[in-house]
Amino acid sequence: MKKLLVLTALLFVFCASYAQTGTWSGKLDVFGTKITLVFHLDDEACTIDSPDQGVKGIPAQLERTPIGVKVTIPSINAVYEGLYAIKTITGTFTQNGQQFPLALVPGEPKRNRPQTPVGPFPYTTEEVSFTNGDAVLSGTLVLPEEYSRKTPVLIMVTGSGLQNRDEELFEHKPFAVIADALARQGIATLRYDDRGFGKSTGDVINCTTEDLKDDALSGIALLRDRFEKVGIIGHSEGGTIAFMLAAEGKVDFVVSLAGCVENGGEVLLKQNRSALAQAGLPEEIVDNYVSVLKNVFDEIKAGMTPVVAGGGLPEPLEKNLQDALPALRTPYMKYFIAMDVAPLLKNITCPVMALNGTLDSQVECGANLGIIRKEITSPKKVVAVEGVNHLFQHCTTGDVSEYKEIEETFAPEALRIIIEWLQGLE
Repeated sequence: MKKLLVLTALLFVFCASYAQTGTWSGKLDVFGTKITLVFHLDDEACTIDSPDQGVKGIPAQLERTPIGVKVTIPSINAVYEGLYAIKTITGTFTQNGQQFPLALVPGEPKRNRPQTPVGPFPYTTEEVSFTNGDAVLSGTLVLPEEYSRKTPVLIMVTGSGLQNRDEELFEHKPFAVIADALARQGIATLRYDDRGFGKSTGDVINCTTEDLKDDALSGIALLRDRFEKVGIIGHSEGGTIAFMLAAEGKVDFVVSLAGCVENGGEVLLKQNRSALAQAGLPEEIVDNYVSVLKNVFDEIKAGMTPVVAGGGLPEPLEKNLQDALPALRTPYMKYFIAMDVAPLLKNITCPVMALNGTLDSQVECGANLGIIRKEITSPKKVVAVEGVNHLFQHCTTGDVSEYKEIEETFAPEALRIIIEWLQGLE
């Protein structure tokens, strides 16, 4: 009997050592936000995906133990250590010193995204690249059937944060959906991976919105060689960039999707207020946090070293803000906090279409469309799309937590509005 027990134990260890291969996935709970992580456990080429964030193929290092695995992900300063238990790996994901429990199961979850384009396609695509200084931007040029120099073309600019050419988030690919719809109506597009992401290269540590604007401008230069009319379609911060380029006379027409024209610092304050209220915090605490954060922004804009201590915040919120200070002092955030494009809008002379969702919790619909209506004097169409969020999905509340649960990628009526407007341009 003892020999049998020893044999069983040895067999378990053997299975544990060799069963930890292939694809495993689990949900990481980061302060209430669940993020799916996919581990491709391979001795030679271990990688990690974060499909919710549109990130795939992050290089990792796999170490096996007699009863589990250790996966190190140097590029994001993270490590996962787990124990094998038959059909589950249970363990802890640690990033920048913060620990989160994470259980993995075999396989990869698949969400239903019915609008994602599937071939064969009635148009052609070309892989192209263009440069801005040391940055090399890699993208996809979508060409309708029988296109010519007179075919209208738009460069597509993503919102804030590193994203691929499809602006992929939670396996939604809104830019792929838009490009497909436009191509079927005879309109060309160029979409590209953000600098330092996907197949694109470039400095993401020291860049600002101004650098991202120049990235887009380099793509516009590429399109000018092949097309007579070059426009821009930008989402969120990409919409801000679209307005900046239009004010400089660099494009022939603009489509802004949830474009931000309020002061950047004010937008961040509203986003934080909305998130804290959504989390159920008392109004007094929310007001206090936003007040302290505003002071931090004012100090950053004044070139001072911001101070959080003494703000009277609950300890968890004070720590949260303290942890955020290094990111707030980066060149990107310093620029964004001070950014104010509203005074530039009066310089725009080309046609503009601006769409914002009435349930957008990230870029307030009324405030931003109000500024656009007031300041832009060129031909324009301004539309508040009812019942959609920041991603232009039909939704219930507009909260960020809904994005991944909604199957719709982009509201069909918003697509129709864009296409009809573009077709009506001379």
